[in-house]
Amino acid sequence: MTSDSHSHCTSQTTDRNTTSLQAELDQLVGRYTRTLPDDVQGILRTAIQELTQSGIAEECLRVGMRPLDFTLPNQHGQAVNLHATLAEGPVVISFFRGLWCPYCSLELGALQRALPEIRAAGATLLAISPQTPAQSTTTAAQLALQFDVLSDAHNRVAASFGLVFSLPEMLRPIYRNFGIDIPACNGDDSYELPMAATYVLDRDGLIRLAFADTDYTKRLDPAQIIACLQTL
Repeated sequence: MTSDSHSHCTSQTTDRNTTSLQAELDQLVGRYTRTLPDDVQGILRTAIQELTQSGIAEECLRVGMRPLDFTLPNQHGQAVNLHATLAEGPVVISFFRGLWCPYCSLELGALQRALPEIRAAGATLLAISPQTPAQSTTTAAQLALQFDVLSDAHNRVAASFGLVFSLPEMLRPIYRNFGIDIPACNGDDSYELPMAATYVLDRDGLIRLAFADTDYTKRLDPAQIIACLQTL
């Protein structure tokens, strides 16, 4: 499976080219691509292809499965527990790489705009990254997010979803040249990141919609999240 096949685990097929979020993401890709040398573009493409070929997207949690319970701190330093949150209704979980990722910031902004509809469907939105609590606080403040932004130290929760990979050595100097210091953002030197992924859980904790893609420029449109929630 190549990167062009958008390897993912999902409960439904989608035409991402027609979704408003993906259209914004594609425009962002175009702007960044025009500024990058050909050799850097080649390395970025190779990294996505190798991650796809690793089969990680086929091993992550899928529709019909139940994730393990977890408790993580939010941007206010409060502990957020999955099972306690599920007791109040469905839960939407968005795994993102970090504030340093412009594609993640774009997705988080789209989720913020969709938040009234998500809450109207009785659901709670949780965003999870391996960033330090201080970075999560900065993320929420800088993007004006009104939902919980959780810090998953050492990617333990992301690993339980099968989403974690190590950033390839060939990408690390490129990221540093971009001004991205992943060890500083995450508080460890592992260079481990989660695939960007979105899950919708019903009140019983059953995954009803799942999306994870080895290409970090591909994300699930909030409209699909809302449509799923409206069926629960």
